[in-house]
Amino acid sequence: MTKHTIKRRLSKSHIRKWGFRLIHFVLVFGICFIILYPLIVKFCTAFKSPNDLLDKTVIYVPREFTLTAIQNVFRGMNYPQALLNTLGISLLVSGLAVASCTLVGYGFGRFQFPLKRFWFAMVILTMIIPPQVVFLPTYLHFRNFDILGLLGLFGLENGVSLINNPGSFAVLGITAMGFKNGLYIYMIQQFFRGLPKELEEAAHVDGAGHFRTFFRIFLPSAGSIIGTVFLFSFIWQWTDTYYTQFFMPNAELLSNALLNIGYQITSMGTNSTLSAASPAALSQINNIGCLLVIIPLLVLYAFTQKIFVEGVERSGIVG
Repeated sequence: MTKHTIKRRLSKSHIRKWGFRLIHFVLVFGICFIILYPLIVKFCTAFKSPNDLLDKTVIYVPREFTLTAIQNVFRGMNYPQALLNTLGISLLVSGLAVASCTLVGYGFGRFQFPLKRFWFAMVILTMIIPPQVVFLPTYLHFRNFDILGLLGLFGLENGVSLINNPGSFAVLGITAMGFKNGLYIYMIQQFFRGLPKELEEAAHVDGAGHFRTFFRIFLPSAGSIIGTVFLFSFIWQWTDTYYTQFFMPNAELLSNALLNIGYQITSMGTNSTLSAASPAALSQINNIGCLLVIIPLLVLYAFTQKIFVEGVERSGIVG
């Protein structure tokens, strides 16, 4: 083989390698742009003046930089109070979901019991059936909440109303029946199922029971998956509008404020040349409201992305 032939093959290999790198870069850049484009548009629109909104030649960079629209939305949403209320509800739901789903997932992953496959199929079914299907019976149940008629023994024959009450979220969290809890149980079950059997056998040889084995052996090793489930639950509760409107429609929460922000800003009035009820202004208001809801989650993910990635990898969920 001549030197010329070797150089030509090396050159083809070099070109092929850089060609694949270029294709990879274009694909990654394109996907990232598609994902980030709505966020970029919202961010650019937030700082536009009314004149910029009417000027079709102004697309991304505003000519008149202003914070007036952001200040109006901030006041209209009552952002500090809504932020604190949403944080409290999200922490409550996430904590209870982690506690209940961890116990259920551990049971499915490490124990054998009658009809195990059937009950696990029911867990999977909760991931498939939309919550709108059970809307009416769930509402009736929580409007007159009772447990096997026990509250009637204390004179509460019609039960207790959990509508406009954080107790509704607590009940769903404790019973592992909250939003996306079927997915959390599946993730945790997959994690515990993959741990070696020898850990459990060694704990039993040392005299540890089931509860001690769980709390002393398995739970400390499940930090990544528990952190991931907590993040999933926290983020979905933070941005949830269905259950929030269903159980607490009158509460000062970010999701409720975002749904009503157009009406609230319009009722405040405006002194600008652009009416607050116009399509361009309402679009700007909604974009700013979405940014105010999303920004805390972006900050949270910036500090917890390592836990999130590790938990997803160890749960066995791909795609």
